[in-house]
Amino acid sequence: MLSGEELRRRGVVQLADAAAVAAHVQPNGIDLSLDTILSFDERGALGVSNDDRRLPTRHEMPFDADGWLDLPPGTYGVRYAEPVALPVDCGGLCFPRSSLLRMGLHVPTAVWDAGYNGRGEGLLVVNNPHGVRLQRGARIAQLVAFRLSEPALAGYAGRYQNENG
Repeated sequence: MLSGEELRRRGVVQLADAAAVAAHVQPNGIDLSLDTILSFDERGALGVSNDDRRLPTRHEMPFDADGWLDLPPGTYGVRYAEPVALPVDCGGLCFPRSSLLRMGLHVPTAVWDAGYNGRGEGLLVVNNPHGVRLQRGARIAQLVAFRLSEPALAGYAGRYQNENG
């Protein structure tokens, strides 16, 4: 696992200034903050072939004038604010910050492939029966990177490469 400081030095997450670095760099990774919350409008489809993949339409949920949003229990898409650039010798996993877990929320993860560039997306599950109130810019997840046993021959080149929202 790479330390947060090594991730900072390698430019894995693009942070705006010294204050952002101080807030986001953790001993074992880099915190990712909330930019957008998405509501699912329909079901998706996933078959054996990529031709059979159909993502559901989603819409951005509006934050109030102070940047807050009240969420009832349910499942939501999230987009992180910070652009990520994983080197071809590293993969990543994203985990919820412990504050989320203590509130009854979860951020399940998927593998972040070597060579991925862009603003990542994830899933936010609100299990708290009373819901939650979140503010845009709140740090909700931590990206943890690990060094591969050898660099990938080719970095990620899928449909989400260079996605910036």
